[in-house]
Amino acid sequence: MNSTDKSPALPGFLQRRRWLIYLLPLVVYMAVNSLEPTPPPIDPNGVFTEDDYASEDWIDLGIRYRHYPLIYTGKLIVTLAAMAVVWPGYRRHRFKLSPWAVPVGMVGAIVWVGLWKLDFESMLGLRAYTDMLGRRSGFNPLAEIDNRAWAWIFLAIRFFGLVVVVAIIEEFFLRGFVMRFPMSADWWNVPIGRANATAVFAATLVPVLMHPAEPVAAVVWFTGMTGLVLATRNIWDCVLAHGVTNLLMGAYVVLSGDPEAWQLM
Repeated sequence: MNSTDKSPALPGFLQRRRWLIYLLPLVVYMAVNSLEPTPPPIDPNGVFTEDDYASEDWIDLGIRYRHYPLIYTGKLIVTLAAMAVVWPGYRRHRFKLSPWAVPVGMVGAIVWVGLWKLDFESMLGLRAYTDMLGRRSGFNPLAEIDNRAWAWIFLAIRFFGLVVVVAIIEEFFLRGFVMRFPMSADWWNVPIGRANATAVFAATLVPVLMHPAEPVAAVVWFTGMTGLVLATRNIWDCVLAHGVTNLLMGAYVVLSGDPEAWQLM
């Protein structure tokens, strides 16, 4: 049996709408993600002007930076609910792992952090543009939350989202849908890891659009992930490698002591 959609049987609504398996959790995640606040402006003395700050999203709901942990936690809850809905589709990809997943993930973390520190976007004069397109919250719970117990609990929630939830929903979207959709009208029957030039190009372009703040790192890292799936033809290898990269990047953020590194989370 290959890793395409075969057994076990899908519920009727997923059978009729295969795309839900690969798109629904990510769409839910991104929809709530649009409400996450970015840091408030800093006055000349370096103090947050929190009282004057509301979310910069397309609709102003009065969201403050301090609300980030609640919004992020709520985002994980609704995303996990969406994942539960499509879980029968996930299960149709036989769970197996190759020896390559962990090393690729480790190298990926080194590459991403290294390219972030080199900051090619600034060298190319693109930093203001990329920040406008995809400025991250950069929320440091250990600095922003006064209650130490809640700060550490939220940090654990943040790691769970980064390492488990994001790794699953992004890889199922990219390897399960984006790479297969250009291949055939009945794309769900295309084996994972089979790709033409269009599929490979889409597998790099789409994640770069999803990570506009670090386009150089995204091109390099996601190209490596595409190479992994072409080599192993296994979607769960990509999930594990993605999770390892995110885990190590998160550890770097926490342990480095660099306040700017929180932009990586």
